[in-house]
Amino acid sequence: MIHTKEGSFVEYRPMTVQKLQSGRWLTWGIRFFLTAALTASQTAGDYAPFALGCIAAAGPGADGAAALLGGVTGALLFLEFPKALAFTAVGILVLTASTAFRETKLLERQWVLPVLSAGMVLAVGGIYVIQSFSPMEEAAPCAGAAALTGVSAYFFRQLFQRPEERLAPEGLLFLGAALTLALGDLTILNVSVGRVLLCALLAYTAYDRGPLPGVTAGLGLGLMTDLAVGSSGLFTAAYGAAALLAARCSRRLLSAAAFFLGALAAMMTSREELAQSLLLETAAGALLFLAIPGRAFGGKRIQRAEAADSAQKKALRERLSRAAEALRELYDSMSRTAPAAEENPAVIFDRAAERVCRGCALCELCWQKEYTSTFNALNDATPFLLERGKAKAKDFPQHFADRCIHLTELLQAVNGELSAFLLRKQYRRQLEETRRSAKGQYAQMSDLLSAAAAGLGEPRTAFGEKQSCDIGAALRPKEGELVCGDTVEAFRTGNGVWCLLLADGMGSGEEARRESALTCRLLRQFLEADIAPEAALTTLNSAMALRGAETGSFTTVDLCVLRGGEAAFYKFGAAPSYLKKGGSVRRISGSSLPVGLRGSPAAPDLTTVTLEPGSFAVMVSDGVADPNRDDWLQNLLAGWGGDDPQTLANLILSESIRREKLQDDCAVQVLYRLPEEVQTV
Repeated sequence: MIHTKEGSFVEYRPMTVQKLQSGRWLTWGIRFFLTAALTASQTAGDYAPFALGCIAAAGPGADGAAALLGGVTGALLFLEFPKALAFTAVGILVLTASTAFRETKLLERQWVLPVLSAGMVLAVGGIYVIQSFSPMEEAAPCAGAAALTGVSAYFFRQLFQRPEERLAPEGLLFLGAALTLALGDLTILNVSVGRVLLCALLAYTAYDRGPLPGVTAGLGLGLMTDLAVGSSGLFTAAYGAAALLAARCSRRLLSAAAFFLGALAAMMTSREELAQSLLLETAAGALLFLAIPGRAFGGKRIQRAEAADSAQKKALRERLSRAAEALRELYDSMSRTAPAAEENPAVIFDRAAERVCRGCALCELCWQKEYTSTFNALNDATPFLLERGKAKAKDFPQHFADRCIHLTELLQAVNGELSAFLLRKQYRRQLEETRRSAKGQYAQMSDLLSAAAAGLGEPRTAFGEKQSCDIGAALRPKEGELVCGDTVEAFRTGNGVWCLLLADGMGSGEEARRESALTCRLLRQFLEADIAPEAALTTLNSAMALRGAETGSFTTVDLCVLRGGEAAFYKFGAAPSYLKKGGSVRRISGSSLPVGLRGSPAAPDLTTVTLEPGSFAVMVSDGVADPNRDDWLQNLLAGWGGDDPQTLANLILSESIRREKLQDDCAVQVLYRLPEEVQTV
């Protein structure tokens, strides 16, 4: 919060504008390089759906232009020119469409940009598919790329525009997966570096977030990987099973082992060549997961003792059951699909003749007057070249070889088309083989999900049923103001977690109060919905950044989350907090900027401490005490011997008024953890 002494606001304002302008350049640069990097993550058919989704999510204006420029740069580096041209066309169409609807409310709907971008991929890609030599084979990769483009736009929109009702962790996970897949072609000893990192990311998500987010992430990341490498369900089955088992373990070592065993079990029925590589990648990813420092988990680990209530478990069982039914129905349908028809070998000569004979002086003689003779000559040569895998001059009748004045060029063209024909034939054979095994793999995954749903037992008593804390708060507006610009909130969530909020709006008076009250209200809604504090704060920061860019208003956020005896302090530009136990006082501070000054990937400062029974947690705004000279406050806390948090809050505020003369809004909030013998139900 900027101190608003007389004349100081005018002095600080140019600096703020300069910072905002620098932030815009940083945002454009991030979107440029991010889209360029995502272009390297390609699916079957050399499509780059993640980069196109990133362009769509960026929206209209300079943000979208920066993303488009990055995508075009990446396309020229990582794609062949025809594919780069198609990519550029789709990107321009998406940016043009979003710009055309810029002034309407249509873009506010979450499905518009994903559907729009997917439709553009189908429209442009469909032209190339229709003009290709094998439209039926090219149609599936095009449809898959369109679907992934829409999904990418949906998740990336959460990161770029972050509406209040959406969560950021899913978008961050999707982004991490897309970037990791870009490294999929980088291999060491036949092991993909990208997929190793993906396994580590998935193991972390499953262990840290629990079964439902873990399995959801596993199925989603597995499907993305299958589409990227052309597999028929190997990675979806392996990642889903691995995440399911890893999420059920409370210890990291056991979780890593379960992750590996889950992938191993899913791979037992696979005959794909990638199965062996996947086994090594899963093992390496599990080891990398074990190497993650413990502080990276930051209290986010779901405690097994804190089970959901019966309604939540019922909902979880229903979701897992529906997912199992969907998997079974989807992949059962694959068995009803007719196998692809064998390609006629005549296509070899048709394409070769199109390249060589069209410009020949004897074209009319060979293909009109002597058509039957030419046809019979090529037909007679077909068995020999198919058996040998290469065409030679002796395969053709002598009369044809003597008449053809471009026989050498024709042989080269025929051999080129023959190689392509044999590759397509091999691909169809592998496709049919993997299609047959896919049903079994996904049926197994369906059984695992069904077993997990059935294994959800009766709910256990959650923590927090006792009244374990008491709260006190005190507010005073700045001298000359009628309302205080600071806002405090204290509440207990449905799972028994205590949350204390203190927001300090920039400036003072009614405008500052509205900003701080909005921040507290939104954050409370997130936390009461059982959203992780990190995710809630990160989401709020991005949303308020968009608002702050328009209004020039920013807010500090101080959040204390008490779960059991563990207190986590999250700070976005907030003043120091204090932990009091008897005569000892601990000062807790942070260095992050206020909410709204930076968008993604800004994160709050986090300090986790143990709050023993009989201890106090004290939160103050910067108007109560200057962070650089708060010795008086620490001495007051150390010398006070009461047990009423409201009395302590009033005492701190009274002393602050005497010392600071209400030069700014003041807010004090005190949490007292009751001794165990006086805790009530």
